[in-house]
Amino acid sequence: MNFEEILAHHLLDHTYFPLFTRWGFTLAVSKLSVTMWVVAVLLVIILSAAARARSGSGLLLRAAVEEIALFIRDKIVVPVFGHAAEAYLPYFLTLFFFILGCNLWGLLPGAAAVTGNVWATAGLALCTFVLINAAGIREYGLFSHLAHLVPGGLPKVLVPLIFVIEILGLCAKCVALCIRLFANIFSGHIVSLAFLCMIFVFAQFGRTVGLAVSPAAIGLALFVGALDLLVALIQAYIFTLLTAVFVGMAVHPH
Repeated sequence: MNFEEILAHHLLDHTYFPLFTRWGFTLAVSKLSVTMWVVAVLLVIILSAAARARSGSGLLLRAAVEEIALFIRDKIVVPVFGHAAEAYLPYFLTLFFFILGCNLWGLLPGAAAVTGNVWATAGLALCTFVLINAAGIREYGLFSHLAHLVPGGLPKVLVPLIFVIEILGLCAKCVALCIRLFANIFSGHIVSLAFLCMIFVFAQFGRTVGLAVSPAAIGLALFVGALDLLVALIQAYIFTLLTAVFVGMAVHPH
């Protein structure tokens, strides 16, 4: 059993065919990009069906989706943005459901774990960085938004230094978002696979030893998989919450 090959298949990206190359940058159709489109289409279908449900089991799905949407609105978006909550709510609902969908999709056997790839989570963090600055510029204008990055009352000689530090701090927040989501999803897959690999490792001492270890190894892998379901939900919530807090700091800097 090749541990490295399984990880590469499950977590790394693979290019199917390039679309175009400009200035040394190549845009290609890859396994992760296709997976993200599949997840997006499934979310549109599922959430649309939930919105139209009027009876039967569809009502359970609708109730679950409504509870999640209301929770995000009332516990995350409204406390941060106040009267401007309705303008930002669609983005945060989309962000939460998309990350949750990618997290859950990655738990399927043989499926690509989008959020277990650092470049995918970096793309999500980049969206947060753009939204932070776009929201601040939209609210105050470019120069006022940049001025809000520096605390008032500082000596003029320190303003350039503090401005650079604040910009680096803003970048660090987004990098932390990227690494937190990637590391939690990636580690879950690593641990599950490590438990399963114990069967083949102990089998080197004899087939009987491998069979004896397999129930415990499979049980531990299933337990970690069950925890991953909870982690998938929690990490989608944390990413959405922290994004809202960071954007809110740009909209309400004081």
